[in-house]
Amino acid sequence: MRPVPAEQRPFVHGAYYPSWKIYRKQPPSCMDLDIITHVYYAFIRVREDGTIYHLDEHADLHHPIPPGPPGCLPALTHLRATSHPHLKLLLSLGGGSGSAPFPTLASSPTARTTLATSLAAFVRLHALDGVDLDWEHPASPADGTHFLALLRALRDALPAPRYVLSAALPAGEWCLRNIPLAAVAEVLDAVNLMAYDFAGSWTAGRAGHHARLFVGRGEPYDAYAKRSGHGAVDYVLSKGVPARKVVLGVPVYGRSFLGVRGPGEVFEGCGGEAGGVVEYRELPREGAEEVVDEEVWGASCWVGGGGEEGKAEEWVSYDSPRTVREKARYVRERGLGGLFYWTGVADKKGEGSLLRAGYEGLYG
Repeated sequence: MRPVPAEQRPFVHGAYYPSWKIYRKQPPSCMDLDIITHVYYAFIRVREDGTIYHLDEHADLHHPIPPGPPGCLPALTHLRATSHPHLKLLLSLGGGSGSAPFPTLASSPTARTTLATSLAAFVRLHALDGVDLDWEHPASPADGTHFLALLRALRDALPAPRYVLSAALPAGEWCLRNIPLAAVAEVLDAVNLMAYDFAGSWTAGRAGHHARLFVGRGEPYDAYAKRSGHGAVDYVLSKGVPARKVVLGVPVYGRSFLGVRGPGEVFEGCGGEAGGVVEYRELPREGAEEVVDEEVWGASCWVGGGGEEGKAEEWVSYDSPRTVREKARYVRERGLGGLFYWTGVADKKGEGSLLRAGYEGLYG
């Protein structure tokens, strides 16, 4: 399928680019930018006083990326200027390991103003198109009130329609209930629902589909298994968020569980990288058959244990092209704003691409 002309793309089809991927020889150009509308550059960090700083200044501005300019941020703006003029480049602020300063920062009018002023200057200096706020996560109603105040300060400094303002939010009522969602949606261009990590090393010892669209009949076997992409979408819509502003998140990675054959079983540990993460490009595991559960729309693979090396059996939950196409169909049917992916660089090329499956599902 050929890329749809930019002026005919009503959906957000975004991807996060983490700066540390440059050290794995995954520059911004390795993403399929022809089919991406928004790139969220992760991350810029904040302090409690509202000042900002680079997570990795070398990666952001100085790392060699031939044949273009050095630094991931200049590389992205160069790609936009030379071959992808449709791209919106957003600065993602915070992140899961960079959110500790937000409660104090957001509660202070002075710090909010400092942050808004600093971010606006950074965005203009680097010719970016906006900001994505990734506060993980507002943990109380007071945090939610301050979250709204912070977004309003950012919007004042980065006015629409020139600048795009989005926020990444967990896809669960446990967090969303703390946020005045209807008022937040009035300020934002998009609410990026992180509809993944429903299962992992933290989920009471039980394996599960970590990016399920729906809850299956055999679930919930624990509180975590009550969560789903569909449930989160229903919740934010019920609280007044316009459907067209809801962007559904897709993980380009799996979650590994050792010593189990499937969801609901008590696992013994996690394979892969920290927290059981396995990049999608490495899935399914060698010798394993990929299975799609059409009840929940989650993919998985299983590898038996034993052998000379004494390996434990492993079950990995992830998204596949089939499940992503189904999520794209869901987005169309519900009138949502589109899809985004964490990350754009862990994908496969060709027929196995999740981003390609999502794009074709939205426009095919």
